[in-house]
Amino acid sequence: MEKPPHKQGRLTAGPYGQWEEEAKRLIEEEMMRRGIRYKQLSRMLEQLGIYESPDQLNRKINRKRFSAAFLIACLRVMGAETIALHQFKQGQYIE
Repeated sequence: MEKPPHKQGRLTAGPYGQWEEEAKRLIEEEMMRRGIRYKQLSRMLEQLGIYESPDQLNRKINRKRFSAAFLIACLRVMGAETIALHQFKQGQYIE
């Protein structure tokens, strides 16, 4: 019997698991590179009309459950002009 389509809820590994991890990594690396903490990111996002507390940002990013729009807004507000996408092979990064 075929597996039912994905139910609403958290994808743990599934087809998007590696991409969720990559998105989280992009935000965290940019934050580390620029010495930005969640409180600062929260204030920076307010300039774009995005109001989330530092705790909300921390949870959202660590859960790896956010939209592409949120990812782009975070990277843009931190001043990222380019991003490096690493290749995956069976759930492993290839650098």
